[in-house]
Amino acid sequence: MIQRENPARTDEVVATVPVATADDVDAVVTAADAAQRTWRAVPVAERAAVLLAAADALAAEVDAIAEAMARETGKVLGDARGEAGFAVHVLRFYAGRAPELLAEEVRDDERGRLVVRHRPYGVVAAVTPWNAPLILTMLKLAPGLVAGNALVVKPSPLAPVAVARMVEVLATHLPAGLVAVVQGGAETATALVTHPRTAKVAFTGGDVAGRAIAATASQALVPSVLELGGNDAAVLLDDVALSEADAERLVMAAFATSGQVCMAIKRLYVHRSRLDEVLAAIRAAADRVLCVGDPLHEGSTMGPVVSAESAQRLRALLAAALVDGGEAIELGGVNPRSDLSRGHFVRPVLVTGLDDAHPLVAAEQFGPILPVLAFDSVEEVVERANATDLGLGASVWSADEERAFEVAARLEAGFTFINTHNRTGMALDAPFGGIKGSGWGREYGDEGLMEYVQPCVINAPGAFRAGGSGLGAAAYPTA
Repeated sequence: MIQRENPARTDEVVATVPVATADDVDAVVTAADAAQRTWRAVPVAERAAVLLAAADALAAEVDAIAEAMARETGKVLGDARGEAGFAVHVLRFYAGRAPELLAEEVRDDERGRLVVRHRPYGVVAAVTPWNAPLILTMLKLAPGLVAGNALVVKPSPLAPVAVARMVEVLATHLPAGLVAVVQGGAETATALVTHPRTAKVAFTGGDVAGRAIAATASQALVPSVLELGGNDAAVLLDDVALSEADAERLVMAAFATSGQVCMAIKRLYVHRSRLDEVLAAIRAAADRVLCVGDPLHEGSTMGPVVSAESAQRLRALLAAALVDGGEAIELGGVNPRSDLSRGHFVRPVLVTGLDDAHPLVAAEQFGPILPVLAFDSVEEVVERANATDLGLGASVWSADEERAFEVAARLEAGFTFINTHNRTGMALDAPFGGIKGSGWGREYGDEGLMEYVQPCVINAPGAFRAGGSGLGAAAYPTA
């Protein structure tokens, strides 16, 4: 059994959930495979209409689902409502795009008749994380379902409730078995990924688990889309215009969800000439926008980290940084209604005085501890920002947009923001994903939908149609 505690109130059990056995996974995937064979024959416009109706039903459940997510993950309630609402928006976006994007492509001219169809894979295994469970699950469900696939979701054992409820709402509008949840840890994920009827894997999570998932899937020649971790660098150039609003946006880009976001700012590079000014601006902004407390208490803008293990790891990382010469600057305030001793709370801090080789800088810390590093030239900071095996996101901040774009083009990242970072810089129609060790494939945008189909071609070359000129038996095509 999975017993999930509230990370803000560890004496409160949010849910007790049975773990799926290998036999359970087999039954669910087998049912999904049978349902998908009927679903894929439904015209895409009709599939889209069904999902739009499901989106309306899901919208009516946003508040209840958001509260469940706040209790199980420690995400503040307002943020949880925002995520649940955005998941509905994603579902509507892909239902709206699919009829045009997945339409059969036909070319019929002197070159011949060529038809390109977009074939769904079949059963997609979606293995999803705890930190943004609704949106990171919906980014697989929405395009996968409208494309004609079945989806079996394996949520994180740290966030089993909200995802299951979201899938339950969707399932009431879909053929029985087409979408389902299996709960559990690594063994359940392995059973799902290795099932002989699993045709594709979609995974979001850490790079260690991602490598294991990719290796397992590849043994069966099952394709995968992986969105893994990042060690995102934010680069503040010497001409950065850091208004109060800019500073608040920067603070939240680093510390929203207690810094537990794959595309959060993890390293902050500031031109040496502006360092003291920027530090003062961040401290002032944090005093305005960061309030650590119980996610369900009004006024809280940052909750706990997800587990005791995470809190212990972060505290050890900070302690090591201080021993190694770093200096900590504590940020923000505490909600007076909240008792931080009840949960896994880690106060947000900036750390100065470290070099790039320190573990707090060199690895993704995934928590509310942000190293701040000075630089002297653009050449230097580009080299330092790129000196990582990860390449998910990055940002450049400058009063000169053209200059910012020039620097951004030199950063090794799948998505680079200008004068913002994290979710405020996202665009639903822009593909998002990593390079290097941050994974492959894309979510969001049209590319996020096309991950769930395979182009299949029927071709009658003009040379061999009635009246065609013909070609030699071993000839190469000419068009």
